Amino acid sequence: MTSPKLAGGFSQIVAGYDALLCDVWGVIHNGRESFPLACEALARFRAERGPVVLISNAARPHAPVIDQLDALGVPRAAWSEIVTSGDATRLLLAQRAPGPAWLVGVERDAPLYEGLGLETSDLEHAAFISVTGPYDDENDEPADYRERFCRGVERGLEMICANPDLVVQRGAKLIYCGGALAQLYESLGGKVTMVGKPYAPIYELALVKAEAALGRPLDSRRVLCIGDGLPTDIRGANARGLDVLFVASGIHGAETIGPDGLNVAAVQDLLRQDGLSATYAIADLVW
Repeated sequence: MTSPKLAGGFSQIVAGYDALLCDVWGVIHNGRESFPLACEALARFRAERGPVVLISNAARPHAPVIDQLDALGVPRAAWSEIVTSGDATRLLLAQRAPGPAWLVGVERDAPLYEGLGLETSDLEHAAFISVTGPYDDENDEPADYRERFCRGVERGLEMICANPDLVVQRGAKLIYCGGALAQLYESLGGKVTMVGKPYAPIYELALVKAEAALGRPLDSRRVLCIGDGLPTDIRGANARGLDVLFVASGIHGAETIGPDGLNVAAVQDLLRQDGLSATYAIADLVW
């Protein structure tokens, strides 16, 4: 397995690429504030080289994500298009309407279901389960759902997971996401359909958006993925055969960033443990 090349700055590696597929949470913001230097780097690439498609495991359609980015101070110059797991999930949910569905997730994910003609119910009367994350993502843990999930497995209910992320960083805190709940449900014997990174549909949609923004055929060898999550961003890029830049300061920052900066050996160990590879590694996304 080839070790990632250490990048001191984004400017050192951009010459070989015409488009970016860039993760959002952990790379350009942490849920509380945006990262100005990362936003500047994306804006420079977009101005000088080509489109930047933000590819997010947010369980909502992309319109509310734009509102969130605006509120966090992410400049619109930093991105060309946004593709979310919610965009892809709505296609699957529409096929299963009217359901009914047992919905698990925070209220702010309600836009995912708007206009689909999907009925909702409790667990005992549901035809399937739709998960975006915990009900209380500040305090809930997957184990809190074990008893209910056992009942869902007994009933043979399929779970659709709109956010495959296991955890994300909100401020200085790691919080559980839909992927952690789906992982538990599957371990109990339940059937899970996952949408978003690292699965193919969201990448196919993002590449279509990138090519349209570029205005000419897009060579996949000249597409660079950027992300901080090994099981989502890095695995997804590897599965598509796309180059990828690992941003170490995200959810794996405690393991990969030391007093002297990026610990390359720690990055290599993490990748090796998961059977993954990265083309490049960088401490933070900076130009």
